[in-house]
Amino acid sequence: MRRPFFSWLMTQREPMAIDEVQTFANAAFYDQQFPKQADDFDELSRYLEENASYLHSMSIFDEAWIAYLASED
Repeated sequence: MRRPFFSWLMTQREPMAIDEVQTFANAAFYDQQFPKQADDFDELSRYLEENASYLHSMSIFDEAWIAYLASED
């Protein structure tokens, strides 16, 4: 069983974000409704599309998702 996406995303937080995934992680940290236990692409994608005004492009999530999957290998 892999760890939740949110758990991985929090490892990407940086106070002085230098890329979009770090900026995404910093903003998601403050999202009280983020599905913190989810590890399903469709569930997370749907949530972000409908609720995450801080995510300027879904391609940022796609980039983060690829890195997340790679970290679980």
